[in-house]
Amino acid sequence: MTDTTIVVPTLGRPSLAVLLDALARGTRRPDHPVVVVDDRKEATGPLPVDGGLDVVVLRSGGRGPAAARNLGWRETRTPWVSFLDDDVEPGPDWYACLLADLDAAPPWVSGSQGRVRVPLPTDRRPTDWERSTRGLEDAPWITADMSYRRAVLAQVGGFDERFHRAYREDADLALRVTAQRGRLVRGQRSVSHPVRPADDWVSLRQQAGNADDMLMNRLHGRAWRERAGAAPGRRPRHVAVTAAAALALVLALPVAGRRRWGPAALAALGWAAGTAELALARIGPGPRDGDEVRRMLLTSAAIPAAATWHTVRGAWQHRGATAWRGAPEVVLFDRDGTLVHDVPYNGRPELVRPVAGADDALDRLRRAGVRIGMITNQSGVALGRLTGEQVAAVNRRVEAQLGPFDTVQWCPHGPDDGCRCRKPAPGMVRQACSDLGVDPSRCVLVGDIGADVRAAEAAGGVGILVPAPSTARADVTAAAQVHPDLDSAVTAILAGRW
Repeated sequence: MTDTTIVVPTLGRPSLAVLLDALARGTRRPDHPVVVVDDRKEATGPLPVDGGLDVVVLRSGGRGPAAARNLGWRETRTPWVSFLDDDVEPGPDWYACLLADLDAAPPWVSGSQGRVRVPLPTDRRPTDWERSTRGLEDAPWITADMSYRRAVLAQVGGFDERFHRAYREDADLALRVTAQRGRLVRGQRSVSHPVRPADDWVSLRQQAGNADDMLMNRLHGRAWRERAGAAPGRRPRHVAVTAAAALALVLALPVAGRRRWGPAALAALGWAAGTAELALARIGPGPRDGDEVRRMLLTSAAIPAAATWHTVRGAWQHRGATAWRGAPEVVLFDRDGTLVHDVPYNGRPELVRPVAGADDALDRLRRAGVRIGMITNQSGVALGRLTGEQVAAVNRRVEAQLGPFDTVQWCPHGPDDGCRCRKPAPGMVRQACSDLGVDPSRCVLVGDIGADVRAAEAAGGVGILVPAPSTARADVTAAAQVHPDLDSAVTAILAGRW
């Protein structure tokens, strides 16, 4: 039977309790704790997770659903990761059907999507907002109910965290996965996605998604919509209507003491016609009651300008965007000279002093869900100047001051022993990755000498040099990536620049 962990990003909506209760009351309860990622910027109150289900709560600090999902899947260790939105309602047999879908997936399948049902009123026509939500039923690869192989997520770097809204980050991931790692299929399981309550201006706020479309254009080319099964949209019309409004205003301004009322009126007529066309297209399929007509008229007048503004903003903001790499799965650190001040052949825990910023740098990685490790050459053991017990005691002191490590590796051999573990040999890097189940290509080693960098590269990973006062100039010149301190190195790592 295939193993999977459920990950649910949330903003603390009441619907989270409904979701968790449905999972708890299903014909089969989840085999692993459900990972709930609280993406509120400030935790104003506890999440409704006390429904009898085994739940792990993580906090992503309001960085958006892409970052929240990344934090969630990095917490998992199962072969599959299954994402649910916090406003869906799975049926009693959903989890059993999920496992059946994943069991049926051949090795060349990288992801499996569930079927989404959006219940609409039966006594009237749906509103514009309800029809918009109804589009989820036909949208491919939405993470309302989507499972990916964990190894695939690691290989492509997970979700692109430059998508700060719940929009397009799912299509972007699917395009990268299908281009690199295999097919995505639709399973037989299904969830219900009720229409959330919304105010009069929800359609206007949705126009911020045009900025995300510009990022998609930059990353995947203008043909991405066809490949992702996305609707063509009305952006060219919105730009034309906005241009007509701007032209009317310009022509109405006094220039050389005269206003050009005729051309201004024609431009204004073009704006009015475009606005009316949009309003009628939205009013026609709906209930056509007074409230809906009022909403459509007001928002249709503002939507073209809002869509155009967000298009221009996104094109400028993402003009230099490059392919997303994501954070690595594990970051290894050299000990002496990198995490703590170098004391030659140190066997005394009381002499351990962390370098400035080491604790903050490690905590930033932990908060992002990136595992960390420490690897260190200890030739003093081979030379008889240290014992293994002393090395272990110093390592424990480092952990006590800088927090726990997911793996600690140390080599007791001397430079002439010909071992495979002493840096610059790759043995310790490979062993750390093996212990954590990580492909070395998704590993970064941060150190203060060239041997650290070469060990990472020999293992198939990436080496980053953070020079200490004693670092040889030749090592700095030879290193592909050099950062002045740990904070700078971690910033680059978390941004995918490694």
